[in-house]
Amino acid sequence: MTVETLPTTHVEARWFYVLMAYACALIAFVGFAPTYWLPVASGSFTGSPVIHLHGLLFSAWTLFFIAQTTLAATRHIDRHRALGLFGVALATAMLFAGIVAQIHSIRIGAAAGLELENRTFSIVPITIIVFFACAVGAGIANVRRPDVHKRLMLVATISLLPPAIARLVALAAGLPIGPGHPPPIVFSLVPSFASDLLLVPALLHDWRMRGRPHRVYLIAGAALLALQVIRVPLGSTPAWHAVTDWLLAFAA
Repeated sequence: MTVETLPTTHVEARWFYVLMAYACALIAFVGFAPTYWLPVASGSFTGSPVIHLHGLLFSAWTLFFIAQTTLAATRHIDRHRALGLFGVALATAMLFAGIVAQIHSIRIGAAAGLELENRTFSIVPITIIVFFACAVGAGIANVRRPDVHKRLMLVATISLLPPAIARLVALAAGLPIGPGHPPPIVFSLVPSFASDLLLVPALLHDWRMRGRPHRVYLIAGAALLALQVIRVPLGSTPAWHAVTDWLLAFAA
């Protein structure tokens, strides 16, 4: 069956995820432009190679997501599945690179006399990447259920966006932000809730196409929101600082 013979609603439903993928990529690249992409382009960025690896992998995911949604929308399912193997490797590399980059930030912060602040705030990026990995893992487990798979992948990608949004908000507010210099942990709620707004068009799209939101958005969205809220008080607890002790010792 060709695209031309499919009902308009089916075509629109497939291309919705492509549009969302482009929106996520745009937010990610614009958000990191002032603190990473523009300094890199001008040769003024002086960060560690770990930060470059982190930026490369996380940026690659947004491009990967565009490619995968486009392949699905154009019915190139075999290519979509083949490229999915690369996605598994990429998501795994992102998990480890994200944690290593945060350990690096804690050490930079400690050298600058901000060890406690960095240990506390580290719960934000670490839980972001862990949630992302869990959502991707659930998506892979449901690869034969396209309605579940594609929504989990969208939620996973949206969950990565708070750091990009945070840099724009911090820049507008005049707050220092970067490796070793985190904002107050309560600040994380602003970019987190802002990124969650991307779930609104997804819910509305489901409502229009299906008559109700898909349970993936309700369950995964609720889990994401709960995580974003609970990590604010949890980050300053001895239990979380013990986790950072283990991470620092493990990476020593």
